[in-house]
Amino acid sequence: MSSRIQLNLQIIKRNNYPESLLPVFRIVHADTVNDNSDDYVKKAISEKVSVIPVGQDYWLAVLYKDKNNDDFYVIKEEARRLASKVESLADELKLEKIAMVFNLNEFDEEQKKEVQLAFVEGLVLANYRFVKYKSKPEKHLSALKEVVLGGFVASQDELSQLLNVLESVYYVRDLVNEPPNVLTAEEMAKSFYETGTEVGIKVTILNKEEIEREKMAGLLAVNRGSAFPPTFTIMEYMPENAINEKPIVLVGKGIVFDTGGVSLKSTPNNMDWMKMDMGGGATVAGIIEAIARNKLPLKVIALIPATDNRPGPASYLPDDVIEYSDGTTVEVLNTDAEGRLILADALIYARRYDPLMVIDFATLTGSAMRATGPYGAVMFSTLDSDKTQRLLREGFETYERMVEFPLWDEYGDDIKSSVADIKNIGGPYAGAIIAAKFLQHFVKYPWVHVDIAGTAFLDRKMHYLPKGGTGWGVRMLYSFLKKEFLDN
Repeated sequence: MSSRIQLNLQIIKRNNYPESLLPVFRIVHADTVNDNSDDYVKKAISEKVSVIPVGQDYWLAVLYKDKNNDDFYVIKEEARRLASKVESLADELKLEKIAMVFNLNEFDEEQKKEVQLAFVEGLVLANYRFVKYKSKPEKHLSALKEVVLGGFVASQDELSQLLNVLESVYYVRDLVNEPPNVLTAEEMAKSFYETGTEVGIKVTILNKEEIEREKMAGLLAVNRGSAFPPTFTIMEYMPENAINEKPIVLVGKGIVFDTGGVSLKSTPNNMDWMKMDMGGGATVAGIIEAIARNKLPLKVIALIPATDNRPGPASYLPDDVIEYSDGTTVEVLNTDAEGRLILADALIYARRYDPLMVIDFATLTGSAMRATGPYGAVMFSTLDSDKTQRLLREGFETYERMVEFPLWDEYGDDIKSSVADIKNIGGPYAGAIIAAKFLQHFVKYPWVHVDIAGTAFLDRKMHYLPKGGTGWGVRMLYSFLKKEFLDN
């Protein structure tokens, strides 16, 4: 089911690649212009042109920086976006093979490496196409198949590790793009099993009978209207050389299609893109697979409860009361607030691992989407302040940005129920926070909740992010965990 990166990337260490052999894109930074620069460089920079032809099979690609922001992460993001423009131009011109020559002399070696790897990120991410259901898929793939990287600072191993992470991003995009008549909960779990076992992950799939034995009240309630059984997938990567005694647990929402249940969504522009509601489950599968692909010495577990949510003869209803395995009773007042119900089962299940931390990803609320749009996610954290700040910082470094929202005690009053312990919705305000407070009720460990409702799926292409599934969050959390546990 997973797409494979079709770009073949070859590193050439020298700067002066023989231009006669291939169409060449010369990458320069705007700050390098001086009196000795070629006239076409000066002209491009004075007119702020990103990519211009300066000769037959020769293009200048200029990397600019936001003059109002000195942070280096901005330059890396501009490199990704410039790479996306190069990829689009190469595709338009039907160029199958090109060379990149990097002239970034104003940067030190580490900065050069970071900019170049960011450029490769943008190039590969922009090269993605979802063509599985096209009758002639080859016509819809990008023309660009091979890239020679001249003057590349990073090693082959560093490039390979990056490509492994991007392979996982492709996988998440593919899953999110799958139509709901194909991607049932069972089919998604099967995909997790196949791709996970390929990279050394132990994958266990609980069926409905096993879910009933575990008393997963939320997952069973949401599934009642479905013609298809639920699944609960457990992915365990436990390398012998792991440096963390307690595992890091990832939790992902796996609603393969959300009609809203009896509390039916409106359509169009609401229900008609709800195939993406399993984006959190796909994301955590992508993260653990990226970790396994690169053999990071970290114990990581991913938990993914999955079902569709639709009305049916046995559907759960507003006013129902359900009881979780930890004894918590929940009054259901809206069946369209179902994601938090199934995540609660996974958060309870995570307790048995005595985890170092738990991080969940979920396309949970329209409130989060309205708050940040497609440009970032809403995040909640009970980690210590320093860790939380490092996680937020990594969001900027990878340009998968997050905004931290509060978990103030007063919000907990909004989910108090008169007939049960808590209810699954609050009032008309602060919807993303109320959902997080509901989840926090089940949390007994350091925890992060990331609401990716606005970022997991786009209705238009944005630079290197395609229309449809984006794979947002894989690069950010992989990078955070690597730096947090291995690079210090």
